[in-house]
Amino acid sequence: MKIKEIKANSGNIEIIAEVVKKEEPRTFEKFGKSGKVCNAVLKDASGEVKLTLWNEDIDKVKVGDKVKLENGWCSEFKGEKQVSTGKFGKIEVVSAAVAEKMATEAKGTKEVFTNDPEVLGKEEHLENGEEEEEASVDEEELEDE
Repeated sequence: MKIKEIKANSGNIEIIAEVVKKEEPRTFEKFGKSGKVCNAVLKDASGEVKLTLWNEDIDKVKVGDKVKLENGWCSEFKGEKQVSTGKFGKIEVVSAAVAEKMATEAKGTKEVFTNDPEVLGKEEHLENGEEEEEASVDEEELEDE
């Protein structure tokens, strides 16, 4: 489904779109319980729509993320369509914002990016099964001294 195809007051909405804006969360109290709510904006090639995030979903989603809304609900407020997870839907991040994704990947890797021909040459030899020359002093040399 594309954003432009969403009809107000309808359910079973399934879209994949990018979060292009996210407001600060607000707290509220209803029926003696407190919660958080936050407005965001989703965008795909066909248009934009307001997304209402509730409680734990607020922390899941960041600007730049591509999200999938499954079994969502669309309401209308002051003439503007708004989608949310409703009672039965869920939202999941299918692709994290690029900067965050790169930082997360970098934490768990020892990969070094270089264009130094000397370093690149060593990597080729190592890939071919050759051992890297060690610059350290050989143990036998230490025993002779």
